[in-house]
Amino acid sequence: MVDHDVLVVGAGLAGMRAAIAAHRVGANVAMMSKVHPVRSHSNAAQGGINAALRGEDDSVDSHIFDTVKGSDYLGDQDAIEYMCIEAPGEIIALEHMGVIFNRDDEGRLGTRAFGGASYARTFFVADITGQAILHVMYEQIIKAGVRSYEEWFVTDLIVEDGQCRGVIAMEMLTGKLRAITAKAVILAAGGVGRAFEPSTNALICTGDGMALAYRAGATLLDMEMVQYHPTTLAGNGVLLSEAARGEGAYLLNSKGERFMEHYAPKMKELASRDVVSRSEQTEIEEGRGVDGCVLLDLRHLGRELILTKLKYIHEAARDYAGVDMVDEPVPIRPGQHYIMGGIKTDVDTRAWDITGSAGWDGPRGLFAAGETACVSVHGGNRLGANSLLETVVFGKRSGEVATAYAQETPDFTVSESHLREAEGRIKALMDRPDSGEMTAALRLRMGEVMNEHLAVFRTEEGMQTALSNIHLLKERYASLPVKHKGSVYNTDLIFHMELGYMLDVSETIAASGLLRKESRGAHFRRDIPERNDTDWLKHTTARLGDGGAEVGTLPVTVTRWEPQARVY
Repeated sequence: MVDHDVLVVGAGLAGMRAAIAAHRVGANVAMMSKVHPVRSHSNAAQGGINAALRGEDDSVDSHIFDTVKGSDYLGDQDAIEYMCIEAPGEIIALEHMGVIFNRDDEGRLGTRAFGGASYARTFFVADITGQAILHVMYEQIIKAGVRSYEEWFVTDLIVEDGQCRGVIAMEMLTGKLRAITAKAVILAAGGVGRAFEPSTNALICTGDGMALAYRAGATLLDMEMVQYHPTTLAGNGVLLSEAARGEGAYLLNSKGERFMEHYAPKMKELASRDVVSRSEQTEIEEGRGVDGCVLLDLRHLGRELILTKLKYIHEAARDYAGVDMVDEPVPIRPGQHYIMGGIKTDVDTRAWDITGSAGWDGPRGLFAAGETACVSVHGGNRLGANSLLETVVFGKRSGEVATAYAQETPDFTVSESHLREAEGRIKALMDRPDSGEMTAALRLRMGEVMNEHLAVFRTEEGMQTALSNIHLLKERYASLPVKHKGSVYNTDLIFHMELGYMLDVSETIAASGLLRKESRGAHFRRDIPERNDTDWLKHTTARLGDGGAEVGTLPVTVTRWEPQARVY
C-alpha cells in the first residue's frame, strides 16, 4: 500500500496550510520537515498579511493592481487575481482558527500601511505575525491528528514513468534512509536565502525544495528575482520589519535628510522594496551613508508605540546592535531576504503543464506552494505582507488540488532501486577521503560571491564572475568530504547535502540573471538600466541539462493591466 495520499515536504505556513486543507477534504496526509514545525522560517515573518478587507476606499481590485505594479508587471495576473480575491476569506479563516490579530480602538481588526500599497491593508500581530499564525496552524495540525515526520531530511524525489510517487528521506535521529510513498507530493520547503551571506533567512533556508524539483525535471521560473530587504542590521542580516516604516519610521542619511523624498516623492519610505533598497544603496555609494549604512529613525513614534507594536525589533536592535531605538536611530542597510522565483506552477499549484504544450513540464503528482514555488504572484518584486498571504492561499489550494489528484490515482508500488541508489550515494559520500576542504568554507565563499555580484545592483561582468565561481565551487564540491562519520544527527552530512542544493539553485540564479537583458524589479543592471517591455516582458526559465542550467523564456499572463511606468 502507498504510505499516504498526500505528502507535504516542509512545515512552515504553506506546508501546514496544505496539510490542514488536505485533511479537511479527506486525504491521508502527512507532513515532513527537517526541523520541528514551529521552528520553520515562517516564524520570522514580522509585519503582517495583506487583504482588502477593511476601508470604504479599498478594494480587491486595488490590491490586485498594487501587486501587479509592485511586480514590475512580471507577475502573472490570473494568479494575482486569485490570491487577492481569496485574501479576505483567509484572514477570517485564520481568526477563526485562533490568530489574535491586533485590533483598533473600535475593536475591529486593525491594519497598518506597508510598502507599495495604496491603502493600509496589512493585518498584523504586533511584529510577530508569522510566529503567531504558525503556532495556531500547528495547533490545528495537532487537533487534526496529521502525521508529522519531524527532523527528516529529503534526499530525492521518487519519480517513475513521469509520476512523482514519494520521497527518499533520512531520519536524522538514526541516519537511516526510507522510501515514503505518496500519490501526490507538495513541496513547501521555503526559500534559498542562505546561498547569500549575510541573509535575513534562517540557516535551514537552503533551497531544498527547488533543488529537488529541478533535479527531478521540473522547471524553475524567474530565479534571478532575488529581493533585498531595505532594513537589515549590518553584519548579521537580522531583519527589522517593514512594520517600522509602516508605523511611520523615517530613513535618514548622514546629513539627517529623509532621502526617500528625492527617490519616491509620493510614497517615500513606503515605496516598493526594490526601489527603497536601491535608494539606500545609492546613498551609501555616493558617500551619504554612515559606516556603510543609512539610519532607521523611530524616535518620533514614541516609547509606547515602539514597545507595543514593534517590541520584537526593539529587542533585536538592542541585543544585536546595542541600539535603543526609542532614543537613537538604528544603522541598517539592504540585505538578502526573499526569492520571487521558484518551482514553476500553475494557479492550481501543479508543477507540470496539464496542456502538455507550454514547455515547462515536470513530474505529474508534484505540487508546490509558498516561497519554494513560483506561481508568479510576485513577479520582479514582492510587496511586503503578500508572502504570508501567498502561503495560506496557495497552501490551501495545493492541499485541495493534490487531494483530488490523489483520489483519482490508483495504488502503486515503487522499485526498491530508488532506496538502494540513494543509500549508495550516501555511502560514497561517507567514504570520501579527507581532502582538507571544509563544507563551511565552500558555503561561505558561495554566499559571499552571490552577495557581491547578485545583490541590489548587477552587471554582466559581475554575474559572469558569479557563475564562473559557482562552477568552480561545484567542481570542489564533487570531492568534498563528510568529516563526521556517525549516523545519529550527522549535521556534517546534512550541511553537505544542503550545500549541493544551494549550488544548484545559485547556478540558476546567475544564469537567469545573465539571460535577462534589462532591469526589472529586483533585477537591476547598471549596464542595462531600463525596463524593456518589447523584448523582456517574459519569464525566465531554468531546467537541468547535461551541462547544468539551461535557460529559456515563457510568456507573462496579462489579463487587465497593461504595463505602464512604475513610479512611487
